[in-house]
Amino acid sequence: MSTFNFSLRAVALAAALLAPVLAGATNGYFSHGYGAKSQGMAGVGIALPQDGLAAATNPAGTAAVGNRYDLGLTLFAPSRDASIVGNAFGADASYSGNNTSTFLIPDFGYTRQVNPHLAVGLAVYGNGGMNTDYSANPYARFGATGSAGINLEQLFISPSVAYKVSDAHTFGAALNLAYQRFEAKGIGLFSGFSSAPGNVSDKGVDSSTGVGVRLGWLGKVTPQLTLGATWASKISGKFDNYKGLFADGGGFDVPENYGIGLAFEATPAWTLAADVQTIRYSQVGSVGNSAASLFAGTPLGVANGPGFGWRDVTVLKLGVSHQLRSDLILRGGVSIGNQPVAESETFFNVLAPGVVTKHLTLGATWTTPGGGELTGFFAHAFGETVNGKGSIPPGNPPGFGGGNANVTLKENIIGVSYGWKF
Repeated sequence: MSTFNFSLRAVALAAALLAPVLAGATNGYFSHGYGAKSQGMAGVGIALPQDGLAAATNPAGTAAVGNRYDLGLTLFAPSRDASIVGNAFGADASYSGNNTSTFLIPDFGYTRQVNPHLAVGLAVYGNGGMNTDYSANPYARFGATGSAGINLEQLFISPSVAYKVSDAHTFGAALNLAYQRFEAKGIGLFSGFSSAPGNVSDKGVDSSTGVGVRLGWLGKVTPQLTLGATWASKISGKFDNYKGLFADGGGFDVPENYGIGLAFEATPAWTLAADVQTIRYSQVGSVGNSAASLFAGTPLGVANGPGFGWRDVTVLKLGVSHQLRSDLILRGGVSIGNQPVAESETFFNVLAPGVVTKHLTLGATWTTPGGGELTGFFAHAFGETVNGKGSIPPGNPPGFGGGNANVTLKENIIGVSYGWKF
């Protein structure tokens, strides 16, 4: 009972810390991985559970990591920039979206082996997010006032259960309890193109809650090779304060996502792992619908209305770990994904430039003399620019003077965690 009470207190603390500070963008606006060990290997984890955050990637991994706690803290430092060129309403100009430049993101994981076949766990983590903060408003030439930007935060609390049906196969399930927060400012000019003009911009922080599920499987097909698969449902979300901005009256669902993975123990000291993950952004109207319909006369906020035009993202993650000493493991990884933002959709995505597609990561775990595990990682998302192509409409309506918006993003991420077994 004391262990259970400690777990509840730790979850409450982690949730309280996460909610007001979470923001990020890596694979679209999903994190590149969950848990410091996974993040040091480019986010692989579907077939390679390593700590108490395993259920955030594959809940079947809850039965593979033993009895443990993990607490982590990540410093996320994105660099967001935009430019508007060839526009009739003003000279070419560049804008920095980095008025808020760094974010601290904590996480928490707990797993417990109930019996040789059954394990339970709890993961508290940020699923990603998006933030831009422009002190000089890129839309000022079109009539916008004040500073501009958005802030999207997503917190997940995921209790999980895993059952080992045989020595080779484990199945798992997790509830995904999602809490989202959103705020937009400085984009009031779009009120004239909205079905609810009073609910487009500067409405403060709005929140949304929803519930989904994640299912997973782990299979040890040979003594050296483990395979895994995972699927997470779409989670409904809605921001009523911004029903004039987002499609479907403020709808903002967490997209369905799924993936497969493998882990291969090449030698007792070397493990190779790979994941392929797909995130279905296109199936969330406010994210996936094209802004072209706005420029053709469809107002913001209506059913199946205009959105940010994001495509689905598929990411290949490759990771390696090496047991250098009995108390030291080294890690590394790379990931490559496709571009979610089309050249024609950059005008809206000045607010949400989730355009990075390549990550390089390094990490290590030192086991202390007392048995604790101190893990650190560094991830770099290589800078990427999407140059607009016909992205700003020239004529009436709506008459934005043509030209293009260009968006740029790069990121550095540093994290540490401490895990202990019980």
